Amino acid sequence: MSNFLPESRPPGPLPWLVVALCAAFVMAGLIGHDPWKTEDAIGLAIAHGFYNGGDWLKPTLAGEAWPEAEPLYYWVAAATASLMRLLLPFHEGARLASALFGGIFLAFLAGAARRLYGSEAGWGAPLLAIGTLGLLIPMHEAYPTSAILAATAGTYWGAALLSKRPLAGALVMGTTLGLNFLAGGLGGVLPPLTLLAIPLLQKRWTAFAVAAGVGTVIAATWLLLLAQNDPVFLDAWWSAELAAIDPHGGFSVGHAKFLGWFAWPVLFVAPWALWRSRKNLSAPELMLPLLGAAVALLWFLAHEARTPAILPLIPPLVLLAATGSARLRRGAANAWDWFGMMTFTIAAALVWLGSIAMLTGWPTKIAADAIKLEPGFVAHFSLPAMLVALLATAAWIMALMRLPRSPWRVVSRWAAGVTVVWVLLAALWMPWIDYGKTYRPVVVSLRQALPAEPGCIGRLWLGAPQRAALDYFAGIRTRWGSKECHWLIVQGGPQEPIPEGWTTTWEGHRPGDRSEWLRLYRRSAP
Repeated sequence: MSNFLPESRPPGPLPWLVVALCAAFVMAGLIGHDPWKTEDAIGLAIAHGFYNGGDWLKPTLAGEAWPEAEPLYYWVAAATASLMRLLLPFHEGARLASALFGGIFLAFLAGAARRLYGSEAGWGAPLLAIGTLGLLIPMHEAYPTSAILAATAGTYWGAALLSKRPLAGALVMGTTLGLNFLAGGLGGVLPPLTLLAIPLLQKRWTAFAVAAGVGTVIAATWLLLLAQNDPVFLDAWWSAELAAIDPHGGFSVGHAKFLGWFAWPVLFVAPWALWRSRKNLSAPELMLPLLGAAVALLWFLAHEARTPAILPLIPPLVLLAATGSARLRRGAANAWDWFGMMTFTIAAALVWLGSIAMLTGWPTKIAADAIKLEPGFVAHFSLPAMLVALLATAAWIMALMRLPRSPWRVVSRWAAGVTVVWVLLAALWMPWIDYGKTYRPVVVSLRQALPAEPGCIGRLWLGAPQRAALDYFAGIRTRWGSKECHWLIVQGGPQEPIPEGWTTTWEGHRPGDRSEWLRLYRRSAP
């Protein structure tokens, strides 16, 4: 283990700073806005189905079976919403599940890094994770991303425990593999499943049997209950899973671009760590994340360059980066530090400038652009939001001026920059962003165009987020097609022909999105 630690043992990351940044990161942006297109609205709709007493084995969306999802995240989201129902609306309480799983993800990463590389890396790994740009949005939506990351990181922690505490490590591995299946299905569990090779390579047969057995029991319980209670849904779910994991990718420029920005900066620190430790690549401390990263990279290249495919790659990259972040060459560390300081200072200043423009109308060009992007938006001063923004700005100034010299200072400052800019956006720009992304005004207006008891409402080309919004905001549930219905909701572009036999009753769109229109039709009299 000593091969991966600086010999002079300079100061490591400040524990209080790591805890404060992680807490601010996972909490910012979860409350204060409506469900948003796409994943956020879908996830909240599924959780809302469980919350309202739906079948707890079968995810549903707007009253219809949704076989493209596994239940774990939505169970927890429904539970957090229920616990917070007296304080928060459903959608905000449900998103607290993302904060819960996000905190578990960071804690598991810290545990794995501490076990593999020492206490300094244990504090540094969460900083590298929250500084990974691609995780910023997915970890703050009501979607299983955070649960998949937490379970995957837990599997690495369990594998790291095997050398000293084999039974505990096996139990952790098995439990998190099973939970990963319940959170992400086959796509979530298959890449980290290869970590079961670790106890086999170590000839820990009992640990392998325990891990495989516990994981199988957890995963199989849900499947067996589905087979007994709803085999039709199980068949549909299985077909969707096979289609999702079917390799249909291959290395492309799109993969390189997506990987480059999503995994920045750990994607570039991890190879440096491997190079510095190239004479010890067979050491168990490196073999674990190296095996996981290799398998996850192949998985990513075999599928479409999207967030679900890249998630298994992030935990091993963070662990590898944790071995090398404190040993960067001084020139590289200084360049990264200066880039981060300049980038996040400018970004914070632009967020403040945009907020001032929306509140005061100056600078006029920026204020005009904000109104142009979201026509009709009117900004209102919020003292709590302003205090949060001022506190975050002061924290960034302190990070620029007062962080002690340390090999981990660049990582700490980068994580602080990402967190501060995110907090500023959540505090100052959230009303403007929400105004353009929420379906609430559109759905309320559509509902007013319907009678109190509209009966059957058909749909054509209506996406899942739109169906979710209609159900959540107005209790409108549609059925595919229109043959038996007197009402029809159609999603389309700004110019769409009126279906034959129907009369337009209402049409609308979100203020900043003129390419997506919703239209309500009534069947014409014969």
